[in-house]
Amino acid sequence: MHKISSSTNAPYGTPPSMRSVESLLESGIVVIDKQAGPSSHQVAAWVRDSFGLEATGHGGTLDPNVTGVLPVSIGKASKVIKVLQESSKEYICHLRLGKNPGEKKLNEVFAKFIGPIYQIPPFQAAVKRELRIRRIYDLEVMEHNSKSVLFRVECEGGTYIRNLCEDIGSILGTKGVMEQLIRTKSGPFNLQDSFSLVEAHDIFQSWKSSSDEEMMKKMLRPLEDMLVDLPKIEVKDSAVDAVCHGADLAIPGISAVSKRLKRGQLVSLISGQSESIALGSATIDAKEIIDKKNEKGKAVKLERVIMDRGTYPREWKSK
Repeated sequence: MHKISSSTNAPYGTPPSMRSVESLLESGIVVIDKQAGPSSHQVAAWVRDSFGLEATGHGGTLDPNVTGVLPVSIGKASKVIKVLQESSKEYICHLRLGKNPGEKKLNEVFAKFIGPIYQIPPFQAAVKRELRIRRIYDLEVMEHNSKSVLFRVECEGGTYIRNLCEDIGSILGTKGVMEQLIRTKSGPFNLQDSFSLVEAHDIFQSWKSSSDEEMMKKMLRPLEDMLVDLPKIEVKDSAVDAVCHGADLAIPGISAVSKRLKRGQLVSLISGQSESIALGSATIDAKEIIDKKNEKGKAVKLERVIMDRGTYPREWKSK
């Protein structure tokens, strides 16, 4: 972060790491290690009912037979779960081919799929079936034994691995079938961060009976954790409440900015306490913000307010 103005030590807000369990149950994330059987929607509903919550959501659909990382948003964190749905994913897949292509040919074909690819969502997908582009960041053969291939893929959110398997088989001149799939990463979360449904239930019940927060705080994550990959702008205390009321962020309201911020990027607006205030679209680059720090002008067009109004004092005048 490039500092533009000095931070204040005003007694407002709460750093995410200092939030109580009760606060995290109002707005947080639990990463579930989904087992085969239930749908992603059913897993989110189970967490809702098991924890006695009003609302949950999930960070990217997994087919019922697919296992692995499924972030489940709690309460107000569901406002920004779309960020995880669109974030990069990593999978380990078992691919069954109709014939043995040989090691050399297999690696040659895998290399062709790194980069942008075309896909049409399958009939069972809950999205419009139209041609779209998705990006494969990395594709690695881990094991190959005759017609059986174990591979790792890192890809853009919304990539259909079943389709990828079929397309790999087609290029190899044979049938390609996805036998088994595990999601090992979703955005910043991986399998090491996850808990099974049984573990999540037991940890919650233990906290309810003993008020021991240690395991609950290991399991419940603040919503800020799912936004860590976004470029950030730190907002001055005096401008926070105006943003909470829906105002676009102007350059004079900025105290620090990520050096990697580019025009058009989705940006996370944070307080000096590292709390999420809102999401928005950058209208200028970080360099322009730094160069124009003493000038007026809009820096971020607001898209979604996260923080409650009144968390910081009102220091602006309505027209």
